[in-house]
Amino acid sequence: MDLIVRNARVAASQTTEPVDIGIADGRIAAIGPRLAAEGEVYDAAGMLACGGFVETHIHLDKSCIIDRCAPEEGRAANAVPRVAAVKHTFTVEDVYERARRTLEKCISHGATRMRTHLELDPGVGLRSFEAIKRLADDYRWAIDIEICVFPQEGLTNSPQTDALMVAALKDGAKVIGAAPNYDPDHAGQIHRVFELARDFDVDIDMHLDSGNTPEAMDIYLVCELTRRYAMGGRVAVGHQTKMTGMPPEQQRGLARQLADAGVAVTVLPATDLYMMGRDRDYDVRRGVVDANLLVEHGVNCSISTNNVLNPFTPYGDGALLRMANLYANVLQVSRPERLAACFDMLTVRSARLLNHRDYGLAVGNPADIVVIDAASPVQAVAEIRHPLAVFKRGRRTVTRDRAILHHPG
Repeated sequence: MDLIVRNARVAASQTTEPVDIGIADGRIAAIGPRLAAEGEVYDAAGMLACGGFVETHIHLDKSCIIDRCAPEEGRAANAVPRVAAVKHTFTVEDVYERARRTLEKCISHGATRMRTHLELDPGVGLRSFEAIKRLADDYRWAIDIEICVFPQEGLTNSPQTDALMVAALKDGAKVIGAAPNYDPDHAGQIHRVFELARDFDVDIDMHLDSGNTPEAMDIYLVCELTRRYAMGGRVAVGHQTKMTGMPPEQQRGLARQLADAGVAVTVLPATDLYMMGRDRDYDVRRGVVDANLLVEHGVNCSISTNNVLNPFTPYGDGALLRMANLYANVLQVSRPERLAACFDMLTVRSARLLNHRDYGLAVGNPADIVVIDAASPVQAVAEIRHPLAVFKRGRRTVTRDRAILHHPG
């Protein structure tokens, strides 16, 4: 063996007894108690081990720009125009450097796979796309990155944006996204995105139904087109904050439609908490979708970061366990099985959303492993316990020491 991770509690295991994980040629070769094998050893000392965290929805291209954007005016976030106003400052080198800083934080917190959403429009052209493609190549030793291109500022009203989307898909973008909230023709943009997904045989991941009230929701059209194009399991939507304004029975009904169509949902608690309820200055609504309810009705869900240090979310560190803990606080999740489901939304469910069938601690899979300073997934989420070691294809990429208290005497 090239490496043996010994004495690890496997998150997905039916037993709490520690096992050893043997790794050869970058893949998991064996899992079992006290493996009789020789090789470099990492002693997990009874700590939790799982597949690397999967970040399904982040914006590397516009991270770390809060210092160059105009400040908010009153309760209006105006995040889209504030970002649009500085896109002319985005060079390939600038995007690369800002994205690199954010990416390294994500890696240090245990992410080994990622889908990053990337804006295309005439203001930025393909500069961000070129930068993130290069970044993905340079950091392949630590993380697998796929790019989802989308039109943040409109598509049906911008032929140039449509041409940029096609160019990026021809040049290797693996996913196509949408943001119909910012298009004068919501349905037209959604139809066009499904057409492009069919033409290029790529998955779809949309920003959908951000808003304070449940009127005029686009999710019903997305479910209809997912069935029409036979794309169940290949379509995801992020935000869905309008859904939170529905009574519980209506939410359950929508959940059943999502499950039937095969549309997954990514919950983005930091951004949705920051952006929603701006129409009120007291008793502000939360706007964070109950992913546990959706999962319990057959919908696949993930929890992700979204924005870092920009007008949509002017803080963040790329720590997915912190995001799961934030979500659990906001949704008042308490039962152990529901907290464990939150952990799944960073790992196995996120990998399923990305259609990664080689994910997890199983023989033959890539040896992407995170060792967390916790005894269980519940403890990891409840206490925001940090990863102490991260391995990508069997090579250690991150080491974090435990804090040590120096008692007097």
